Amino acid sequence: MRILIIEDDEKTGAFLKKGFSEYSIAADVAEDGERGLSLAVKEEYDFIILDLTLPKMDGLSVITELRRTKMTPVIILTARDSVPERIKGLQLGADDYLVKPFSFSELTARISAVLRRGPVLKEELYRVADLEIDLVRQRVKRGGKRLDLTPKEFALLYLLVSNSGEVISKTRIAEHIWSADFDSFDKISSIIDVHMTRLRAKVDEPFEEKLIHTVRGRGYVLEER
Repeated sequence: MRILIIEDDEKTGAFLKKGFSEYSIAADVAEDGERGLSLAVKEEYDFIILDLTLPKMDGLSVITELRRTKMTPVIILTARDSVPERIKGLQLGADDYLVKPFSFSELTARISAVLRRGPVLKEELYRVADLEIDLVRQRVKRGGKRLDLTPKEFALLYLLVSNSGEVISKTRIAEHIWSADFDSFDKISSIIDVHMTRLRAKVDEPFEEKLIHTVRGRGYVLEER
């Protein structure tokens, strides 16, 4: 899962990004409305957290422009709590409205509720061959045996399984799982290689049939062959 946070308060943005990372969710932060709208339109996000009081372009203008081309779910997260503003935000296309100060657990619960009722609902259980991922319980089994994965390994495996049969490039992996700027592609490429080696050691090495395959020069694919 990949989330866009459009929030001009640096501390709030960092708090949200760290909180989502603990759920193995990649998050990008835009600190003004224009940058946020640009990312929301050009990139593919599963969800958007939107403040209203933003420099360059206010949140209501952002959602108005966004809804011309995309229906990405949006929760407005703002200190502005007047009823008319709440109604305006929802009328313009927001899926929910949460007032600051807020509880992170309430925010994640609201995100889950929006995703459950919306058309972008994700599958909760994925299976490829004898590999099974339970997205809700964050559990992985292969051949009926539970595998102990780190949050990054789980996120990496989920990305591969949810796109089974599709070659996933290192660039795409970096964007969806690390969501960070690196000094060079070689640096992030090496980090991905290390995590992929560790993931294969748990998912493939103990089993005769291998599911994770390297496609030279393109990336990785998880599929039954």
